[in-house]
Amino acid sequence: MQITLEQLLGSRDARHARQMSLLEQHPDKTLVCLTVVMPGSVKRNEQSLTVAHAAVSEMRRVFEGEIESLEERDLETGYEAYFVTSLSETEAKTRCCDIEDKHPLGRLFDIDVIQHDGAPLGRAAVGRAPRKCLICDNEARYCMRNRTHTQEELHQHINRLIDNYNDMNT
Repeated sequence: MQITLEQLLGSRDARHARQMSLLEQHPDKTLVCLTVVMPGSVKRNEQSLTVAHAAVSEMRRVFEGEIESLEERDLETGYEAYFVTSLSETEAKTRCCDIEDKHPLGRLFDIDVIQHDGAPLGRAAVGRAPRKCLICDNEARYCMRNRTHTQEELHQHINRLIDNYNDMNT
């Protein structure tokens, strides 16, 4: 199902509101928010759910014994998961970057550590470089801003990543 720009913006507002609520409920904890990188107007499909389930599984493995609560939301506007942990923000961010950088589907995971002011903790805070483009070696934000690659190129690359992952796990 395709979503509209209004739905996408509304989902971002709702996600931010949920993050702020969780931060208020857990003032001495660290909040980690997971979403799936899925360019285009279809945010929920078989591929995005494969990525989401792989991401949650890897988060559970890497944060084993450190997750105090987990909330998952399977929405038409995209999959979301919220993890609360007692780890420091920088330790949580380091682990999240490791997952994004090392998992076969990690480039399709968007894992943010949300600071108490509601802003995500940047990769630079833990000495990491900005994320690379899905297709080339440029910074992801450069290619996004300049629309360097077509939606079709992005979707073909994503499908290859997911097909390779599925082949490895069957």
